[in-house]
Amino acid sequence: MKPHNFSIEFFPPKTAEGTEKLRVTRARLAELQPKYFSVTFGAGGSTQQGTRDTVLEIIGEGFEAAPHLSCIGSSRESLKAILQDYKANGVSRLVALRGDLPSGYGAMDQASSEFRYANELVEFVRAETGDWFNIEVAAYPEMHPQAKSPQDDVQNFVRKVKAGANSAITQYFYNADAYFRFIDDAARLGVQVPVIAGIMPITNYSQLMRFSDMCGTEIPRWVRLKLASYGDDVESIRAFGLDVVTQLGERLLQGGAPGLHFYSLNQAGPTEAIWRRLVKS
Repeated sequence: MKPHNFSIEFFPPKTAEGTEKLRVTRARLAELQPKYFSVTFGAGGSTQQGTRDTVLEIIGEGFEAAPHLSCIGSSRESLKAILQDYKANGVSRLVALRGDLPSGYGAMDQASSEFRYANELVEFVRAETGDWFNIEVAAYPEMHPQAKSPQDDVQNFVRKVKAGANSAITQYFYNADAYFRFIDDAARLGVQVPVIAGIMPITNYSQLMRFSDMCGTEIPRWVRLKLASYGDDVESIRAFGLDVVTQLGERLLQGGAPGLHFYSLNQAGPTEAIWRRLVKS
């Protein structure tokens, strides 16, 4: 695996202590020379300032950064201002998402929103900024939890690509077959953009189950049972998780995945350990 094949995601810290911890984490992971760092964007833009601050700090350190940008609950004018600001500050990469619904945001609010889907956001970014931004969108090998069917989900992905997306990052998953099937399904519909495989280190069983329930990621039964059997043995969970995710990464890259996107959860150690194993393999 080469550095240009992978990227690392952070979430914007909410406290001064978190900001300092992320700086330490980022400095450590920067030694791996990833292609870029991405920074998430909270529901309804709730972390907008934190996302911007983190992205500009990363760029100031000499690295490429890609802010997430979501459209649900956002107006055209507010998004236009964000795009102009990022462009003025030298940001040239975006992760364009529909985004999570803000707390208390109902179906009527969504229906009346200026944007309802990510493909509309991609179209808007292209209309406002031309080819300035490299736009990445989300892909869901195991189906978006709110999609009507796998077929509809792939069609949604196709719409985002046709709207102007350059590439995609998947939701994290632990089933390589789901990824390869998704790629094949998209290719049959004429989509050939790079789809980077998202992977998340396994360090905490209860946290993993909670995240996976929310985003619809399936934990293979044998992995789930093995993790559960370790109870509170954190070291065994991490060692087993390192093996599982490294083997997943190896299979994805050997099978033709153009790269890996690490969901770091603002921790350096797990991502670094997986990366170093992959480099040696």
